[in-house]
Amino acid sequence: VQLQASGGGLVQAGGSLRLSCAASGRTFSSYTIGWFRQAPGKEREFVGRCLWSGVPTYYADSVKGRFTISRDNAKNTVYLQMNSLKPEDTAVYYCAASQRITTKEGQYDYWGQGTQVTVSS
Repeated sequence: VQLQASGGGLVQAGGSLRLSCAASGRTFSSYTIGWFRQAPGKEREFVGRCLWSGVPTYYADSVKGRFTISRDNAKNTVYLQMNSLKPEDTAVYYCAASQRITTKEGQYDYWGQGTQVTVSS
């Protein structure tokens, strides 16, 4: 079972990035896919989540209206579209899978390796 997060990089404030989370090794049709992030010196925090099979999505207040989660079932991939990026969005972003509909980090069973997002001011 593997989750592979990718798509991070350096972007200026106000710009956009799209992160990908590719799943392999099993079918995640009944799983929740969550995105988390960890900034330097801070604890990892919840960003958003979706059900692999569809809506609803749910977002942290800090990203609501700027970030959007979508999925491509044919590619077994979930995306995190990040718009209007701010310097405070700088972090390592992780995707994770849970058998529960949850925002709690400890309830996610599988984790990707993380991808760095840096937003310059």
